[in-house]
Amino acid sequence: MKIVRINPLHNSSGSKTVAFLDIQTEEGIVIKGFRLVNGSNGLFLSAPNEKGKDGKYYDSVVIPKEMKDELQKNAIDEYNANN
Repeated sequence: MKIVRINPLHNSSGSKTVAFLDIQTEEGIVIKGFRLVNGSNGLFLSAPNEKGKDGKYYDSVVIPKEMKDELQKNAIDEYNANN
């Protein structure tokens, strides 16, 4: 998997989201809607999610932890290199 687009946000509206990004699989499938979020422990990658009937948010895309960790590292590195 690789990052094909990263769109940093430069706003001061109080949002913790600092960038949106799209991921492409080795098969060429593009998954849109990943977010880079500034949490209490630093930046982390958030998968696309949907709000359920119970009001909670659930991930729309589930990827293995090792793959998510690698994507998160790449996203943070690319974000820091461009800001």
